[in-house]
Amino acid sequence: MQEQSYAKHARTVPMYHFVLFGMLLLTLIGSGVNLWKSMGDHQRLYSAALILVMNVCMVFIALFARIFALKAQDRAIRAEENLRHFVLTGKLLDPRLEALQIVALRFAPDAEFVALAQLAADKNMSQDDIKKSIKNWKADNYRV
Repeated sequence: MQEQSYAKHARTVPMYHFVLFGMLLLTLIGSGVNLWKSMGDHQRLYSAALILVMNVCMVFIALFARIFALKAQDRAIRAEENLRHFVLTGKLLDPRLEALQIVALRFAPDAEFVALAQLAADKNMSQDDIKKSIKNWKADNYRV
């Protein structure tokens, strides 16, 4: 994997993000057209409506699969970063930090982590601001 930085840390999976969602979009459009053309034909209307509903369900399944995986990953990152903070300071992370702030802190090396975590809590920094504040980016190659 290429070296990560603020500019190059987003991860895409082409088969998932482009191929699958492209296919889902095309089948959703096609099933909508099929339903539209079936409006006058009562024999085809029921099956066309079912096909459209099934395609909408598939879009939701694909979206929820991604959302649920990211939520599970965020929980794991929160636990890891809380442990890292405890190892470095003997204290848990500041409870004012939100999950997405902690997720952004995972890119900070140990030398910057504690001070940046305190700054993020004190100034209620956004996830993006936290990432921009990191001087020596620590790659995370295991994210989903």
